[in-house]
Amino acid sequence: MENLVKNQILELKHEPHKGAWTYHIQIPNTKHLVGKWGSLKVSGFIDDYKIENINLFTISGQDKLISVNEKIRKAIKKNGGDTVRVTLDLLAPKKQLTEKELIETLNDSGVLKAFKSLSADEQKHVITKIISIKSDDKQTKTILQLIEQLSEAPN
Repeated sequence: MENLVKNQILELKHEPHKGAWTYHIQIPNTKHLVGKWGSLKVSGFIDDYKIENINLFTISGQDKLISVNEKIRKAIKKNGGDTVRVTLDLLAPKKQLTEKELIETLNDSGVLKAFKSLSADEQKHVITKIISIKSDDKQTKTILQLIEQLSEAPN
């Protein structure tokens, strides 16, 4: 986790017709951050309002933006042009599950032997399917279902 700003007074900007970004805060000294949409996430506080796992908006060559929705604005009782006290930490990017980690999970769960009894094509299909799932929750659920199926398989 990297601290981006700590108790810094910043302006809550209002730019009409920008969708979710109509109300936003520009985070100083963040031009150097590189990442595609969804890979740069922050947590922290806007005034006393706790925010968690919020995406930064990347504008090439400019400091990043954080959207401030109506729920947050109402909670902090602020509007466009007002100043807010901001503390933000850049969250570590989500690490993609590797094939090795999946195999270790199956081994730790006592079902690796049953998994190895599948054909090479079936094994590859299962691994590819699980690794390609973007949602942590769905990926975990799919792994648990696989473990359950493999534990019921005859030895």
